[in-house]
Amino acid sequence: MANQKRPKVKIARALGVPLTPKSVKYFEARPYPPGQHGRGRKQNSDYKVRLLEKQRLRAQYDLSEKQMARAFDRAKKAEGKTGEALVADLETRLDSLVLRSGIARTIYQARQMVVHGHIEVNGGKVNKPSFQMKPGYVVTVRERSKEKVPFQVAREGGYAGEGQTPKYLEVNLKALAFRLDRAPQRKEVPVICDEQLVVEYYSR
Repeated sequence: MANQKRPKVKIARALGVPLTPKSVKYFEARPYPPGQHGRGRKQNSDYKVRLLEKQRLRAQYDLSEKQMARAFDRAKKAEGKTGEALVADLETRLDSLVLRSGIARTIYQARQMVVHGHIEVNGGKVNKPSFQMKPGYVVTVRERSKEKVPFQVAREGGYAGEGQTPKYLEVNLKALAFRLDRAPQRKEVPVICDEQLVVEYYSR
């Protein structure tokens, strides 16, 4: 999670979800929690099941517990289902969309790009990964950053999987730019999570 020092492969195995492209092969080889008793561990209680689901969602967006709780509070006040509103809230963070666009390889790299001042929104520099995007907002890589290696790789499609660009984004990788066309629908968001269990965790 945010500021988490534990190896990401171990986090992925503990939570049952690959968090980076590098962790996929390790996760597929050992799809059970790390440690001596990893194969035999079971999630028995309802609380543990809900806690695990909350941790899985947190990890996929690399959030602190405080950030996650704040997002849930916003989702409670939104229209519609709270779980779907929570995922939409997290998905429209600036760092999340930099990842989905294919400009970044991982959520960790996306956050670093934003924090280091390489990203502009509607023509102005934004260095807050949690910046909430709205439909119509346009994101571009700053002109002076475009020749850096990670952005050159992105421009050539190095991070974008074929057909993986979400339909709520209009992306031009050659220009290192994208636009959020509309709010994402839950079925379009590529996170592994039963968000209703997360709602139940916070509502307990």
